[in-house]
Amino acid sequence: MKGSVTGKSTVVAKQIVDQILVAGQISRHQYMLLTSAILSDHQLTEEDRRQINHIFDYIEVGRLKLVD
Repeated sequence: MKGSVTGKSTVVAKQIVDQILVAGQISRHQYMLLTSAILSDHQLTEEDRRQINHIFDYIEVGRLKLVD
């Protein structure tokens, strides 16, 4: 089943999402890591994908600031 395997990438994605939410901003490097993860990593859980998509939504509506 797609998205049911948990691994290192899932842990890393969760750590990045947590850091972003605590800081209230996202660096370009974090943005690129999340973009790469969601586009290429089939090992992400559906929950990880949902959280990453929320980050992208927050950027789009201005709830998170993209910083250098």
